Amino acid sequence: MQLKQENILIVDDDVQILELLHRHLQSWNYHTYKAVSVREAVAILKDTSIDLLITDLKMPDVDGFELIKFASEHYPKLPKLIVTGYPNVQDSLAAIKLGVVAYLTKPFTKEELKTAIGKSLVPSKNPSQKSISNLHKSEKGFREMIGTSEKIQEVFQVIERVKDNKATIFIKGESGTGKELVARSIHYQGKFSKAPFIAVNCGGIPENLLEAELFGYVKGAFTGAENNRDGYFQAANGGTIFLDEIGNASMAVQSRLLRVLQEKEVLKVGSQKTEKVDVRVIAATNSNLKEMIRKQKFREDLFYRLTVVEIEVPPLRERKEDIPQLVDKFLFKYGVEYKDGFVKIMPDALNILQRYHWPGNIRELENSIQRAVIMSDRTIEVSHLPEHLKYMIDFPEEGLFTLKEMEKRYIQKVLNATQNNKTKAAEILQIDRKTLREKLKE
Repeated sequence: MQLKQENILIVDDDVQILELLHRHLQSWNYHTYKAVSVREAVAILKDTSIDLLITDLKMPDVDGFELIKFASEHYPKLPKLIVTGYPNVQDSLAAIKLGVVAYLTKPFTKEELKTAIGKSLVPSKNPSQKSISNLHKSEKGFREMIGTSEKIQEVFQVIERVKDNKATIFIKGESGTGKELVARSIHYQGKFSKAPFIAVNCGGIPENLLEAELFGYVKGAFTGAENNRDGYFQAANGGTIFLDEIGNASMAVQSRLLRVLQEKEVLKVGSQKTEKVDVRVIAATNSNLKEMIRKQKFREDLFYRLTVVEIEVPPLRERKEDIPQLVDKFLFKYGVEYKDGFVKIMPDALNILQRYHWPGNIRELENSIQRAVIMSDRTIEVSHLPEHLKYMIDFPEEGLFTLKEMEKRYIQKVLNATQNNKTKAAEILQIDRKTLREKLKE
């Protein structure tokens, strides 16, 4: 029986150290990936299944601690080993809190390196280490989900309860709130994490193709069906299928889906023979399915099969205390991607982000930070924010006004900011020029 060859990522800006580690690891039959910067390391982590991360701490632009934080948030089960030429107690304690198992000081012997790698690759049985790991997960969230607000912590608690069973789960929430992240967290945090996770956007596949894509088809089932083909359900067998925007599914798809949930079997399009599948179904939508049931556009029996466990993901406006954490996450992500270094945000710009109501939720926030990082030079000012956010600066937060007065003040502010350019002001206000003229007359 051939043992698995572990993938180890080595990160160090010193090429000589990098090559030395590479040669040692190869001699022990490990497969190595090398990176001379955090940016390169993040790219490798995103594209490759890594079993151990070995990183230096002192590197230009973005240091090793930022990489460890990134890995802890995005790949919480990934073991981490630090090698450094500048050891100190503070770094050691900080590393332990981030789940680092071993800490090597340069120069080290080949045997010391081998022992540290062996220790890092073996799961810890130390109860105190386990409690540190659980505490870290609670503080940081699940995979890419982060936040300390009461609303998001309630979501984390439900994820913790359902992650190890295959009950059908229904996730509801506005567009951009992170429903797929919740689904992925349920799958990857649980005991079925090594099984497939298949995400399907039911709204992104033409209605006439969705049935065949989900359940597969046999040769000759329809024009163009030249061979037998499995669907997404067969691909997800043993794991999880995430059906996003389930409200877009046709009645025919809904009928077949009900059969999967009831009988645990799939019928391919054009076939008379069913196939058994063992799949956890997680569905999501931002539509009102109860209203669709009333209009006879969604099956009531399917609705109750899908909603064995319900999770409601809160909109960003209801968890604004999480915005600084989310901003830090996106600053690091896009700072590494676009600037190869750490990007910071000025307090007045962050204040605007915390006051805005975010109708597009986390997706809109991420897009705004991505744009700001591109437009800035490692420091995000108010001027780097999207146009519609800039006009919030100095907008009155205190005092109580009638809605009419608030509208008047805001229209005047936008006009001032656009040097009385009514066309531009109308675009920002998202009204036509005629409506703006009428409001100005009032």
